[in-house]
Amino acid sequence: MHDLLYSLVRPAIKLLDPEQAHRLAVVSLKRGLMRPTASPDDPILATSVWGLDFKNPIGLGAGFDKHAEVIDAMFGFGFGFVEAGTVTPQPQPGNSGQRLFRLDEDEGVINRFGFNSEGLGPFTERLRARRQSGAPSRGIVGANIGKNRTSEDAAADYETCLAAVAPLVDYVVVNVSSPNTPGLRGLQARAPIEALVGRVMAARDRTADAARAEPAPKRPPILLKVGPDLDDDQVRDIAEVVLETGVDGLIVGNTTVTRPPTLRSRWRDAEGGLSGRPLMGLATECLRSMYRHTGGKVPIIGCGGVSSGEDAYAKIRAGASLVQLYSALVFNGPGFAVTIKRDLAKLLRRDGFASVTAAVGADHG
Repeated sequence: MHDLLYSLVRPAIKLLDPEQAHRLAVVSLKRGLMRPTASPDDPILATSVWGLDFKNPIGLGAGFDKHAEVIDAMFGFGFGFVEAGTVTPQPQPGNSGQRLFRLDEDEGVINRFGFNSEGLGPFTERLRARRQSGAPSRGIVGANIGKNRTSEDAAADYETCLAAVAPLVDYVVVNVSSPNTPGLRGLQARAPIEALVGRVMAARDRTADAARAEPAPKRPPILLKVGPDLDDDQVRDIAEVVLETGVDGLIVGNTTVTRPPTLRSRWRDAEGGLSGRPLMGLATECLRSMYRHTGGKVPIIGCGGVSSGEDAYAKIRAGASLVQLYSALVFNGPGFAVTIKRDLAKLLRRDGFASVTAAVGADHG
């Protein structure tokens, strides 16, 4: 039903500036103009990662709900988990000018937002209100954290964000791979990421220790979100740091600064990070390499280019325990997760897998 409605209104949406269209969607969901209720999930899709029970492995990636405004509305569209953010310690407007471009001919998106954020105050206030309402039973929620553009101590920003969100979410993502914040991707080099991870993990432990007096202290898993443009040496370095420091998981990957020669849209050379269908191959190969270098010991969320159930299945077989999407919603509507789940369940059964977990890393033999 929601896909049909979206197909009817999409021509009008395409007339809007892409960022305005996105904001209109969020406001509509926030005000209850759309009240989706997805049907129960196929039992074959249920999975457990980090001791958390996911009703299905299809999640909403960071970027759609930057300010934690519509988490539960998105669960209504059938997502098994929703990741809010990226949030920064202090409010910041992000980059100026046009910052979002639809590449309709390529089913791709380029963004150059630059971590536009309302800051931790409103973000945590919404998360806290949600927990107090009893809504957490609807699904797993993650918070994606970043640094302020002008910060001279990136690790301190991540520590601040972690301390604020850790008691309120099920997992925390340390985003070190957005191409739209100057110097951020440099944190993926071995020495910087090793130092950053050490401080973030210590901050998580301090936060958990301070909460021991509470009835249910939170010690959420920490994930690193890395980009798809890493070479094999960089992947190996990050894998070794993750294994040595005890990071709980990875998200592979973020948007890419590369531009495939097959792009046809007039926006193909716009500045920013490319996502959507053109990213699928690059991101999946990086995921495959990361799974190989970690020996499958660290759960990975596969992100980047998922536009079908076949794409989600390919991520899982390459080594992803869970899968995220976002850009595909621009071209297929917010109810697209239901289609992906249906097709994924068929593919699992076709190949004789009894669960998502059984299929993880299947391509590696």
